Amino acid sequence: MRKDNVSQNKDADNKIKFSIKNKILMLLLMASIPFFIMVVYLLFSMLNYSRAYNDIVSNLTIANNYNLNFKEEMDESLYKLVVGYVTFDNISEEETLKDPYILIEELRSEFAQLKEITTEAESKLWLESLLRNIDTLEKRVDDIVSNVGIGERYDENIEELDNNIYILTELIQDDIQYYIYYQTQSMEEVTNTLNQQMRQFIVICGILIAVLVVAVMSVTVLIASGILRPIRELYDATGKIAEGDFEVKASANSRDEIEVLAHGFNKMAGNMQNLIGKIKEDEQKMRRADLRLLQEQINPHFLYNTLDTIIWLIEGNQPEQAVGMVVALSDFFRLVLSKGKEFISIRQEEQHIRSYLEIQEMRYHDILEYEFRIDPVLYDYQILKLTLQPLVENALYHGIKYKRAKGNIYVCGEKQGDIIRLTVSDNGAGMDKEELEQLRKEIERPCKETEKGFGLANVNERIHMYFGAEYGMKIDSEKGKGTIVEIAIPAIKMEAKQDKEGDGVWIR
Repeated sequence: MRKDNVSQNKDADNKIKFSIKNKILMLLLMASIPFFIMVVYLLFSMLNYSRAYNDIVSNLTIANNYNLNFKEEMDESLYKLVVGYVTFDNISEEETLKDPYILIEELRSEFAQLKEITTEAESKLWLESLLRNIDTLEKRVDDIVSNVGIGERYDENIEELDNNIYILTELIQDDIQYYIYYQTQSMEEVTNTLNQQMRQFIVICGILIAVLVVAVMSVTVLIASGILRPIRELYDATGKIAEGDFEVKASANSRDEIEVLAHGFNKMAGNMQNLIGKIKEDEQKMRRADLRLLQEQINPHFLYNTLDTIIWLIEGNQPEQAVGMVVALSDFFRLVLSKGKEFISIRQEEQHIRSYLEIQEMRYHDILEYEFRIDPVLYDYQILKLTLQPLVENALYHGIKYKRAKGNIYVCGEKQGDIIRLTVSDNGAGMDKEELEQLRKEIERPCKETEKGFGLANVNERIHMYFGAEYGMKIDSEKGKGTIVEIAIPAIKMEAKQDKEGDGVWIR
């Protein structure tokens, strides 16, 4: 069998020459590469612009700093040196004054670096002029320093300040301003260049998109027709099978997965009749097994304990209570049997639960109280037999008894649109989050595979089987506060007939 499967897989692989995945990848590749190129081009342009813009802004920041401060600091410092207010030895101690040589060296260092990185011609010329003026200024400062050291040359130093120093610092400031001016123009040129590139990019992008749309549409039509045509054939063949024609055959020569699917479909159609018969047989077996499993939910100890209680009531001279318990037990088992019917009315299901609780109340009268809040409008709607009884039993044995105090069970029901919601709640022991999550998982498993919560899983599985996965059971619980179990089923009415004995028989 395994060798046959391997050979079939190899045959399928040999038939696939150009898979759907490769077709789609080719289409995506055609569409994505041009866009990728456009994005890379745009990012490269923006990166260049950003780098050039940041360089210019950095240069302007440095230049503006010296444009505002250098002349004023240099002129004031040299003047106070000449008039004797400070000396070269203690000038650094003054907060408002700076050593002229330090100012000159800082200025020369910053603008020498700017010259190295500046590419715009006019800006570079003004930087060269500025550096020459700095050299000249340094020589004039040397002269003043020499005169101050000799002494008796105050007038000569003042004249040096007026005729050389102030003029040189003015020239340096002019050089800086011209440098800033041409750098600003350079920034405008960079912006204009970027705008021009963006316009060109938009034009190229528009043309490329138009070509790309035509190409992609053409390829899409070819690929889509190659995929949809055999799918349409499969669709038509499926429709014929739905009508009962199991001789139909699907043909596809697309050399991809659809061709393999068509061959598999043809094999499936050939065996469909036998499969349908087998499915019907299995379904009947599953229903019978389901009913047998449901009967196993009736704990024999419940019957034994009830009979013991009846004997105890008779021996205790309580015949009326004993008779009531026998009647309740009779009603309970009569509704359990229900003449083999799978569906009963919600009215009958409520009677069944009442009988069960009446019996249990006689045994657990010191801890059990219960209340029904089912809307009478629901009484004429159908429900799967023994849907609520396992929920009530679970509430009693796992909720109220573990509470070790008096507890309440509430059975409620209401109609919401086309859905009937029935809840069984208790104020018993409840469950913590871990126990609740484990129980939720258990009730979603097949009831034969459950380790706990068999009765709840049985009810949930039967609801899924008869009504669909959208209906079923929900459980909420909180430790020490109780548990709420909700059942959702479709609202389907039943019609009443009278059998020969006059009992109500409910049919769908």
